[in-house]
Amino acid sequence: MTQAMQGREEFGADRRGGIDPPQVGRSLPRFWGLALSVLVLGSLVGLSSGLLALFFEWIQRTVLGFVESPGVSTPSQVPTLRRVASVLIGGLVASLIWWFLRNRTRKVPSVGQAVKGADMPVWQTVLHVLTQIFLVATGGSIGREVAPREAGAMLGGIWWRAASRLGLRKDDRSLLVAAAAGAGFAGIYIAPLTGTFFGIEVLLTGVDMTAVMVTLSMSCLATLVGGSIKGFDSYYLVGHDSFSPWFMAFVLLAGPVMGLAGAGFRWLTTWAQNHRTTGPAIIWQLTGVALLTGLVSIWMPEVMGNGRALAQVGMSQHAVSGDSLVALLIPVCALLIMALAKAVLTTATIRAGASGGTLTPSIALGSSLGAAMGLVVSWWFPGLPLWQCAVLGAAALLAASQSAPLMAMSMLMEVCHLPVGGFMPLGFAVALSVAVSRLLRKGA
Repeated sequence: MTQAMQGREEFGADRRGGIDPPQVGRSLPRFWGLALSVLVLGSLVGLSSGLLALFFEWIQRTVLGFVESPGVSTPSQVPTLRRVASVLIGGLVASLIWWFLRNRTRKVPSVGQAVKGADMPVWQTVLHVLTQIFLVATGGSIGREVAPREAGAMLGGIWWRAASRLGLRKDDRSLLVAAAAGAGFAGIYIAPLTGTFFGIEVLLTGVDMTAVMVTLSMSCLATLVGGSIKGFDSYYLVGHDSFSPWFMAFVLLAGPVMGLAGAGFRWLTTWAQNHRTTGPAIIWQLTGVALLTGLVSIWMPEVMGNGRALAQVGMSQHAVSGDSLVALLIPVCALLIMALAKAVLTTATIRAGASGGTLTPSIALGSSLGAAMGLVVSWWFPGLPLWQCAVLGAAALLAASQSAPLMAMSMLMEVCHLPVGGFMPLGFAVALSVAVSRLLRKGA
């Protein structure tokens, strides 16, 4: 058996169907090159994610006067004027920086483009990442999960250029960049499986055993390092009720509804991204949307930030007691109005020129819609745990909006520290929601 065939059997075929020619002067077998890459990148990406989490908390404390936590996720105690001023400052500063980055310097490619081979310029990417964190920390309505992924992808590209004698194949660059991007996500949310499935489901077009081992091990290491910096607490607080087999009846109802809502939110945000402002208009448009977000926060501070506050509201709902229909309609309408406001503000923020994610806003929408549905169902069938309805809605809507069922299911399991029994209802719900979402997109 030739050496090339042995390498093919040990590490899997090239995802494009061939094997790269031997590299001249390489000093390590590919296995050890990948192992060293995992150790170095996993540690560096975990460190960057942990530092970004600390930067986020520092900006929140300094500008907004509030630091979110699992127990207190809504800045409702912050004076109204400071809430408005914080998000307004965030929008203005972010708009100026992004106008400069997009019109006066080398543009920062997306993570997907980096996986396909685009180089991420260092200082521009660092400034781009910090600006995203700054906007969300001051109250801007957009997700912050893209920032650690971009930081990870940048580090992956730097490592690839520096590691010229590790015996790696040419296409290993895409693998390492994708794995590092997923590890960045894992390191900031303390969710190794989520980071792994993000790299596999969203970024990599072909997957073999090598890809699984690299992405999983790198995400686990980044989680260890990032968690050692920011802590391993759950991101959301939920109840402790066991998932009942009867809960599957709610899954059959909520899954398709969340698929419909997720497809709609995906369409809105995709439209906003495709029409994102990049010229000088970003300064007044993004500042204007930030002001609008601040004004809405006077009555609904839950709409601020990446959606953690709104998601926690849904997961903290309690069943309505008594026979008054008004008592039921008040929390249901409140959840629906906040969800609508969050969807509109997030779409407007992206359209106005902001860079950021839609993942945590999707969780917020799904949690509030799931809790609203749970309130209605529990009116006729008391005893239904509303936090389970909210978590299920969050996972299902996230799966539909991102077209990533494994990532969505794993994320809610990990960030809520759910027991293993949650895999059954969440898995079925995300399967239903993604099926409905795909049918809607094909019919469109």
